[in-house]
Amino acid sequence: MSRSFTAHVDTFALDRLPRPEDLPEFLFEGPDLQFPERLNCAAELLDARVAAGDGERVCLRTPAGEAWTYAELQHRANQVAQVLVDDLGVVPGNRVLLRGANTPMLVACWFGVVKAGAIAVATMPMLRARELAVIVEKAQVSVALTQHDLRDELLEVARIHPVLQRVLSFVVRPAAWMRRWKGRRGLSRRCPPRPPTPACSPSPRAPPGSPRRRCTSTAT
Repeated sequence: MSRSFTAHVDTFALDRLPRPEDLPEFLFEGPDLQFPERLNCAAELLDARVAAGDGERVCLRTPAGEAWTYAELQHRANQVAQVLVDDLGVVPGNRVLLRGANTPMLVACWFGVVKAGAIAVATMPMLRARELAVIVEKAQVSVALTQHDLRDELLEVARIHPVLQRVLSFVVRPAAWMRRWKGRRGLSRRCPPRPPTPACSPSPRAPPGSPRRRCTSTAT
C-alpha cells in the first residue's frame, strides 16, 4: 500500500496490512465523509472540544468522585505526548503499550500516545509477564506506560525481551506527579511545554552506558 495513506514514520503497521488487492474499496463520497488529508483523532475528540469552548465541562468522572474537565485531560495528554516525543524519542507509527486500570490517567496516556502519532497498544491489568511478552514481541513494542503498582510484570518482560527499551510508570492519582509540571502553561496544539524527564535508572540487564533504561516516576 502507498505510504501516502499514512503520516507514520515507522511503517510497521502499514507494512503488515493485507495486499491492496485484498482490501475493500474505501469510498468517501458522502458529505459527512469528507476529511482532510491528515487527521489525528485526539485532535478531533479532545482538542476540538476545548477549542469549541467546552474546556471547563466535565469529561471524565470516576466512581470515587474524581472529575476531570476536557481542559485538564488535554493538558495532561499534552504532557504525556511531550515526554514520549522529546524524552523517549517516540516517532509516528511506534507502538506504545498501555497497562493500567480504567482511570483518568490511563485515558490521558491513551490521548498522549495518539497525539504523538504513535499506536496505543492497550492491555488488561490482569495480564502477567508471559502474556505481555507475547504482545510486546508481536507488536514490537519499544515503550510502555504502566500504572506504578503494575510495573513489575513489564519490568520482567523488559529484562527478557530487549525490544522493550523503556518502561515508564505513572500514579493513579496524578496530583503529586503533576505538581512537577505546575505552572507550565501556554500549551499549543503543535508543541506543548516540555515537562521534566522522570528519574531513570539503568535496566538490570543492561551494562553501564547502555541506552536501554528503566524509567519510573519519582512521585509519591
